[in-house]
Amino acid sequence: MEGLGEILAVLAAGVGAGAVNAAVGSGTLISFPVLLATGLPPVTATVSNALGLVPGSISAAIGYRRELAGQRGRVLKWSAGAVLGGLTGATLLLVLPAAAFEAIVPVLVGLALVLVAFQPLIGRRLRERRARTGRTAVRADGGPPLLVGLTLASVYGGYFSAAQGIIYVSLMGMRLDDGLQRLNAVKNVLVALVNTVAALFFLFAADFDWTAVALLAVGSAAGGQIGAAAGRRLRPAVLRTLIVVVGTVAIVQLSTR
Repeated sequence: MEGLGEILAVLAAGVGAGAVNAAVGSGTLISFPVLLATGLPPVTATVSNALGLVPGSISAAIGYRRELAGQRGRVLKWSAGAVLGGLTGATLLLVLPAAAFEAIVPVLVGLALVLVAFQPLIGRRLRERRARTGRTAVRADGGPPLLVGLTLASVYGGYFSAAQGIIYVSLMGMRLDDGLQRLNAVKNVLVALVNTVAALFFLFAADFDWTAVALLAVGSAAGGQIGAAAGRRLRPAVLRTLIVVVGTVAIVQLSTR
């Protein structure tokens, strides 16, 4: 990495990515293009980005610790799937051609956005259906379907984490009767786990740009706190709108890469 301008750009990208990841998701869409612009090869940029954003993910999870209260049981259960999925995705990154996932990623993100946007309506319809059938109880962990869905989302996250958090929120919103801020808090924990597992795997299997990693780590740690503080103050409707807007930008960027 050459020049003060590139160093400041990567540091700023880390702050932005950490903040966006904490509040919404898709922070990779800020940091990854900046790393490519500095001249890093795509795989090196991907793995450096994954490791560099780990402190930001952890920082965001800490920032949302109040919303995590009472969720320990289901978070621990989903964490097992996140670790397995993250490791699988990281392995696929090194053995599959990039085109294998690039075609499906915009479709996945688009579907997730539809689910997030209409989650209140979908949730109301599901509650009405349960009331009609007499099945009013809802499993606190969403049952096996949610565990499988979150694990598959973690595979994608270990491969390329753009909009990973949005997919998590959409899946949890479909299966749980819970507040959006509490789901966002869980999202941050799962993203932190997937990024950490993938980064540890890459340490032994891929080449990093350690300057980029250090700059992203410092920036994202600060950004995680900023994003958590801002995101926790947003009303659910505003947060939902922000998720849809950022996700739409993600689809455009992913589709035109």
